[in-house]
Amino acid sequence: MIIWLASYPKSGNTWVRLFLDSLLFKQDANVNINDIGIKQFPLRGDFNGLTDKIDDENEFVKNCNLAQTKINLDNEIKFLKTHHALWRNGNYSFTNTENTLGVIHIIRDPRNVITSILNHFNRDDYVHALEFMKNPLQCIGDRERGNSADLMTIISSWGNHYSSWRKFKKNNLLIKYEDLINKPEEEFLKLCNFVEKITSLKFEKNLVLKAIKNCEFDKLNRQEETNGFREGAKNIIGKNNKFFYLGPKNNWKKLLNKEIKCEIEKLFEKEMLEIGYL
Repeated sequence: MIIWLASYPKSGNTWVRLFLDSLLFKQDANVNINDIGIKQFPLRGDFNGLTDKIDDENEFVKNCNLAQTKINLDNEIKFLKTHHALWRNGNYSFTNTENTLGVIHIIRDPRNVITSILNHFNRDDYVHALEFMKNPLQCIGDRERGNSADLMTIISSWGNHYSSWRKFKKNNLLIKYEDLINKPEEEFLKLCNFVEKITSLKFEKNLVLKAIKNCEFDKLNRQEETNGFREGAKNIIGKNNKFFYLGPKNNWKKLLNKEIKCEIEKLFEKEMLEIGYL
């Protein structure tokens, strides 16, 4: 069954994914940001044999759970990264309890997310980046690019995305990006304990600590500078934007003006209070 690494974009999902990749698949080797054993969902190949019109939104919605059922045919535990909100469309939903064993839900302060959105998605300024974050119909990916491996991803607004995954009651662990930064050993061990409770997997503490060290931001950043990152987004002239951008140095107190800060806090007050950001 599937354990989701679920997050709004630019919230630390790739960091958690690389940690688990190191722990599960690369215990005796260094992390390679361009060779990650934990895949994303959805990918085009997941829908082979189900529909030949997967770029049609209705076809995608109808076949999401069928694709996951196909992925689960071998009855193995799989970690999958997704940025999808946990949407429901009529009788169809992004996932269900038959396909999903659990969720590792990674959340980040929207006042910091916005600077990464500005960079990653080529927004003109913070005003446009906030328009992106508050749009309840926001999608990423280009449904017209039939040769692209990935597919349209329905992320909705930052607040809707958070709330949708919090409603999934089966084995749901919330991890705050800020806690991963400030107390990585405690938080990654908490993540491992969660996985051990819902699977037969067991993790040795020394290997967990090694995986944490392997995935330090500066190491990932240097890899990207040397070799690039295949999953990075391109800017308007076709060059890759920096993926491992500011990391721990992304501090809204130093970057946001008062108007943008206040608007974010007003828009997402309910969710931010619930999480403890306000």
